Amino acid sequence: MTTTLLAGGGTAGHVNPLLAVADGLRARDADDEVLVLGTREGLEARLVPLRGYELLFVDKVPFPRRPDRAAALFPSRFRRAIAQVRRVIRDRGVDAVIGFGGYASAPAYVAARWERVPFVVHEANAKPGLANVLGARAAAAVGVAFEGTPLRGARVVGMPLRREIVDLDRDAVRADAAAHFGLDATVPTLLVFGGSLGAQRLNAAFGAAWREVLDAGWQLLHVTGEKSDLADPGVPGYALVRYVDRMDLAFALADLIVSRSGAATVSEVSALGIPAVYVPYAVGNGEQSLNAASAVRAGAARLIADAEFTAERVRGEIVPLLRDADAREAMRLAAMRTGTRTGTENVIALLDAALAR
Repeated sequence: MTTTLLAGGGTAGHVNPLLAVADGLRARDADDEVLVLGTREGLEARLVPLRGYELLFVDKVPFPRRPDRAAALFPSRFRRAIAQVRRVIRDRGVDAVIGFGGYASAPAYVAARWERVPFVVHEANAKPGLANVLGARAAAAVGVAFEGTPLRGARVVGMPLRREIVDLDRDAVRADAAAHFGLDATVPTLLVFGGSLGAQRLNAAFGAAWREVLDAGWQLLHVTGEKSDLADPGVPGYALVRYVDRMDLAFALADLIVSRSGAATVSEVSALGIPAVYVPYAVGNGEQSLNAASAVRAGAARLIADAEFTAERVRGEIVPLLRDADAREAMRLAAMRTGTRTGTENVIALLDAALAR
């Protein structure tokens, strides 16, 4: 029996691939033990127990960004967090560690090294976080979701994805998907979404240009986000919804997607072979633009800057793409070459190789 400790959390971007790998390990051998290490403050505190995994806690110790009191306390607090993980490794007989970034990963990497336990790093974003940058220096293996991610020794393994995406047969469920949203399965569909909170820029642009989409012979599935007050015109062929809890059905219906470019979104869209136009969220350090870069380079997607995404840009670039079947087919084929549905298996293969060594 092998005991694997999966470390990570904080945001869905860290928790979801962690859970996908946990499910893959459990499905492969029910006798193996899968433990999860996280913090009490992160999203993992709710999601991991719901999935049926034992969650062990480590103190949240942010890396200091400025010379203040927190910076002065950091060394002692970080040593304490490392000691917490070392006790877990010893007491539970941990054979290997996989880290996905976030506050729990940094002490897990150091603890694993001190306990002479092999560890694997997985980075979901094209711009890696500090914990994974440091962990990659001593890792037995490093897997990344996107080509060009600057981590030492990185191999492109893709993103561990939700089973409902991995197993999705878009053609088989298209009719059910259309019925679910009150649309026509025989009409090509443009899917627009901006994440669970929506995207004001996308909402404003399509709120003003939806008629041109319909005039191009398409229908529009527009997920605005729960806080949006965009008015629903109530016309056939335009399904405006605030929230979707079955994104697999939305993807099944989509012939072209316009969305933000979070790591999970880009990975899922590419894995399903759907042409996309990405409008990266402009806040942060440019992570979303970098996430989309490999798909854009491959010809699977186009990119429009957030500040430039207007109703006029929809009319001048998106609508002509709706009318160009050859361009969309080329994008679809490129997406099929770029994306992968085997990210979970690829990460587990890195783990197996580390254990074998």
